Amino acid sequence: MPKYNLGNILFLDIETVSGVKHYSELSDKMTSLWDIKAKQIYRNKEMPTLEETYTDNAGFYAEFGRIVCISVGLLLWSEEDQVHHIRLKSFSSKDENQLLLDFKELLIANPRFNKICGHNIKEFDIPFICRRMMLNYIELPAILDVNDKKPWETGMLDTMLLWRFGSYKSSSSLSLLTALFEIPTPKDDIDGSEVGRVFWEEDDLERISIYCEKDVAATAQLLLKFERLPLVQPEHIYSAYQKSN
Repeated sequence: MPKYNLGNILFLDIETVSGVKHYSELSDKMTSLWDIKAKQIYRNKEMPTLEETYTDNAGFYAEFGRIVCISVGLLLWSEEDQVHHIRLKSFSSKDENQLLLDFKELLIANPRFNKICGHNIKEFDIPFICRRMMLNYIELPAILDVNDKKPWETGMLDTMLLWRFGSYKSSSSLSLLTALFEIPTPKDDIDGSEVGRVFWEEDDLERISIYCEKDVAATAQLLLKFERLPLVQPEHIYSAYQKSN
């Protein structure tokens, strides 16, 4: 039997970009603050132009970036097939406020989700979502309000931390673990470093969402491997892409 109630887990991944397209579009105050941040990022390294530092790095920081896609997934048991299926859905929009409201509505409407699972979500995805919700004046839903909670009370299931087994010496990427566990992943036409370009130059939210959903499916498959359960076959992975206005 699996350790977790798999049907109550919401698998999650986000894609982020810089807050504005170009460094030159920042306000005077934010320009000076980014200059400080860039020096911290490139400490003891050769620093490129400030425009390049912003383009390449701003999306990693909730204070300088924003969310353009949140993809989620569910593991559903099929009594008919006697196998798990994966159901995927993405919220993507140029309007971050609406995207976050749609995601919050999903959480509130489905109280059975008592765990959120992702790869490195404790360090990146969840803090990023919470900070952007605060900056958009959106009250955090209970499952995301992790302040003043003990680690085991937060409902966060991080596959990267599960693989560490308490070690803090190294981190393993999702790509590495899917290769180690022989989890088939479709070859992507983009990678994480290209999301900003696809958003700002190609205006292709659907392409970003498809990329994001692949990571969600891979995380669900990885948890199945951790639980020594069979993988979900490609024909049992479904997407319900949703683009917000």
